[in-house]
Amino acid sequence: MKEFNTTGICYPDEHYMVDISTRLADIERRVAKGEYITINRGRQYGKTTTLFHLAKKLMEKYVVFSISFEDYNQKDFNSIESIAFTLLETLQTAIDDLPELNVDQSVKDLIVDTLTANQEKREIIKSVFAKLLTDICRNSSKPIVLIIDEVDNASNYESFIELLRMLRSKYLKRATVPTFQSVILAGVYDIKNLKLKVRPDSDHQYNSPWNIAVAFTSDMSLLSEGINQMLQEYENDHHTGMDISEITQLITDYTSGYPFFVSRVCQLIDEQNLSWSKEGVINAVKLLLREKNTFFDDLLKKLDDYVEINKLLKDILLYGNSVSFNIDNKFLNLAAMFNYIKEENGKVKIFNRIIETRLYNKFMSDEEITNTLYKQGDIDRSQFIEGKSLKMDKILEKFAVHFNDIYGNNELTFKEEEGRRFFMLYIRPIINGVGNYYIEAQTRDRSRTDMIIDYYGQQFIIEMKIWRGDSYNERGEKQLFEYLDFYHTNKGYLLSFCFNKKSKPKAKAITLGDKEIVEVVV
Repeated sequence: MKEFNTTGICYPDEHYMVDISTRLADIERRVAKGEYITINRGRQYGKTTTLFHLAKKLMEKYVVFSISFEDYNQKDFNSIESIAFTLLETLQTAIDDLPELNVDQSVKDLIVDTLTANQEKREIIKSVFAKLLTDICRNSSKPIVLIIDEVDNASNYESFIELLRMLRSKYLKRATVPTFQSVILAGVYDIKNLKLKVRPDSDHQYNSPWNIAVAFTSDMSLLSEGINQMLQEYENDHHTGMDISEITQLITDYTSGYPFFVSRVCQLIDEQNLSWSKEGVINAVKLLLREKNTFFDDLLKKLDDYVEINKLLKDILLYGNSVSFNIDNKFLNLAAMFNYIKEENGKVKIFNRIIETRLYNKFMSDEEITNTLYKQGDIDRSQFIEGKSLKMDKILEKFAVHFNDIYGNNELTFKEEEGRRFFMLYIRPIINGVGNYYIEAQTRDRSRTDMIIDYYGQQFIIEMKIWRGDSYNERGEKQLFEYLDFYHTNKGYLLSFCFNKKSKPKAKAITLGDKEIVEVVV
């Protein structure tokens, strides 16, 4: 029986996976044209699975050496001579392990003879290696494609830069000198802009010679159609009775098609025996947000390494900053390369709700221990929970009282837009472990934010905004009524932060047809 897989390569006979044939065909067309290609995506974005199936597909027409720098160590990159020997040794291992490569005997002999002659020093002179690559390509009856995965492991070494220069030189002379049909380099960082890949504690930067390659820009996210097809296959095997269209949309809403998160949500539902329903998806997301995994570990490390990215994400999430997407900004470019953010309508947007919520949890946890509102929310929690229901009206009213008691008589020491941060601090311990929350990015700005809370399948829509007068407030009420239609719910909540010291907390209900808004002014 097939299963969902989130570690290593996905195989169609063993795992539920999205059809990637269109993606493979796109790369194959580029290889046929002799293009050199870079594939750059964030961690666990399906690069290795794509390369594995690409190599199998290309073997019909080419000799394909598909290797990885994952197991290479520092001594392998000490010099161009040492990396030349290790690379050739890797090619020999591939020939021994994969008879289906169909490598010509003359090519095998060239590799074995060169390795034998240089075995003692484990180095190959640069000029000898350059000529050897030419001879290998000349003696092969089929064009050769070289695929290297995990090139990030090499990108801090000057020897790797020299290797790229050698391959580039051969590419430029390809009309007269035999060379690889195509070279495909895959990793997180963009090798064409290698100067961006520097150790955070170092100012030294290299300029990449790899400007000959084209970037693989096709979308590797899993589209709704693909997720739907994968769930249909699962349903055919398990007969759960799920509403495939609804579950597809929910998973897409939470993951934005990030391959790891799509598979992990499905995997958790399957392995934890959760229901294939809205509540099941929400519970799977809740479990995912609490676990340690490679993606989240790497995310936290990157935030420590790049304080500028940390500040950028915090400014967007906590303070409602609207940031224009400028690819020339080094740290915006890096954050996009890691797939933490993406561009939407010219603005920076956090890549998906799961990443966004994990970031909220990280940023808010820095304050929880000392923040009075967080402690008060923890104390008040039992007042607001009745079975599997959440009394949102009372939560907002109680928050208004606490906020006024704590900050009402003090000089403001925070920016106006921080009001929403205080509400999130208050509600986190109330829904913690049961509910999820996220900020609707389409409506986020400095003056207003829509917060969506999922609690046991219930969805609460809370607009948080800064009070700008009665007329502005009335427009906000009208907008919220419109959003209720969008979210298919009849009740919404409006939390207005009024920084007029004469203002007192108040609550009121507003109805329009069959819809109701509970408004609380803080």
